[in-house]
Amino acid sequence: MVDAPGKSTGRRPNVVFVITDQQRFDTVAALGHDHVDTPHLDRLVAEGTAFTRTYVTAPSCAPSRASLFTGMYPHSTGVLRNDDVWHHSWVERLAAAGYRCTNVGKMHTYPYETSIGFHERHVVENKDRGHPDLPFFLDSWDKALHVRGLEKPDRVSLRGREDYRENLGAFTWSLPEDMHPDHFVGDLARWWLERYLGGSPETTGSRPGEQPFFLQVGFPGPHPPYDPVPRYLERYADRDVPLPHRTPEDLAAQPEPLQELRRAHQAVDHDAVVHLEDPSDEQLRRQRRHYLANVTMLDDQVGALREVLERLGVWDDTVLVFTSDHGDCLNDHGHSQKWTMYDPSVRVPAIVAGPGVAEGRRVEGLTSMMDLGPTVLELAGVEVPHWMEAQSLVPALRGEEWPGREHAFSEHARDHILTGTAMMTMVRDDRWKLVSFVDSDEGQLFDLEADPHEERTLWDHPACAEVKQRLLEVMARWRTESALRSADWAADVR
Repeated sequence: MVDAPGKSTGRRPNVVFVITDQQRFDTVAALGHDHVDTPHLDRLVAEGTAFTRTYVTAPSCAPSRASLFTGMYPHSTGVLRNDDVWHHSWVERLAAAGYRCTNVGKMHTYPYETSIGFHERHVVENKDRGHPDLPFFLDSWDKALHVRGLEKPDRVSLRGREDYRENLGAFTWSLPEDMHPDHFVGDLARWWLERYLGGSPETTGSRPGEQPFFLQVGFPGPHPPYDPVPRYLERYADRDVPLPHRTPEDLAAQPEPLQELRRAHQAVDHDAVVHLEDPSDEQLRRQRRHYLANVTMLDDQVGALREVLERLGVWDDTVLVFTSDHGDCLNDHGHSQKWTMYDPSVRVPAIVAGPGVAEGRRVEGLTSMMDLGPTVLELAGVEVPHWMEAQSLVPALRGEEWPGREHAFSEHARDHILTGTAMMTMVRDDRWKLVSFVDSDEGQLFDLEADPHEERTLWDHPACAEVKQRLLEVMARWRTESALRSADWAADVR
């Protein structure tokens, strides 16, 4: 047994909450994935607790993030797709409890600069916003590029390349390294720490470090375009990387909503990714090498954040949380990016390290990524609202027996890209995963013990009818219990 988190010095811990965008679960070397270089995340795994079966509540940015920062499922928050409005979060509770709350980088709120409890926000949104249907917005990175006289590499400018269609969204960063969005966000976060912790009362409004801080750092990568700076890509030039799991039988057996999703990706270059029906192995390796080079670049940014915290003397009083808002199929099952319930899309890394956190622990129990929300509140000594559907992970961080959730759920609805269904819902238990579509008799059922890569659906298999019915009943009961639990949350935050 270890001491309770945050109790080592008798003061409430600072919290640095790092969220990457679109990072798959299998991108941390220390967790068994040695095709990627992540020395700084590996060190966090060794010094902290990793939750190895963590699922997002929605395979898309805003619904997942709104769920994380409210502790409720998307059907409870009403944030079902990007650009749905959300105004409140548990950050408001941290601020009311005396924390200095700052966001640097991506949160994907809408409106983009709404407070949701932060004292200050330095917003950097998607790398690629070159689409006429997106709400107009100039973020901090746009402004910095403009001041430097630089043109953002997005689908508008990249379309002029002769090799645009064959690259699958993978391009080498060609502007100055410090202007890459992940470097820009990392530099800005470190500058904020130096100003807040090393400044004077005149610049901080209090004595340096007097208030504990909550710093949310939202890195835009490895979301496409997959755009590492050259020196990181060089490390992967001849790297043997895993190829996607995609067989003709798998593709043919997918329900119609997913077939339509694949057709939509082949028709539109979402986020500068030209998705091909039958890419070559070399194209697939190139895409994955660029993506993994982005991950290694992000790993270095995590290491640089740690170095600043150590240099400023607050590392021993700081809990660092690392996760991502969803994953990326990278052509697994023939799909681009997210919007599906396959593990590469809905399963993410989740690591917590800091004072009082059990070291070197790997928790296999099912976890919802939104569970990190009440975990932060409990670490900070802030009461967790009774209506939260998320569950604190603090017992696991203390080293106690923690079996995890009996079921993990994810859902996606009313999407502008997943248009073949009004709502898609996933439930999984320790062995089985079921995916249903509200407007279709089709679905997916996977035995993850026998078929860990989800290549053979058993939805219509007579021998699995009982399992299918049981999970459908679990899903129905979950929605009813969810409605009862979260019924009064809106009144509580007004």
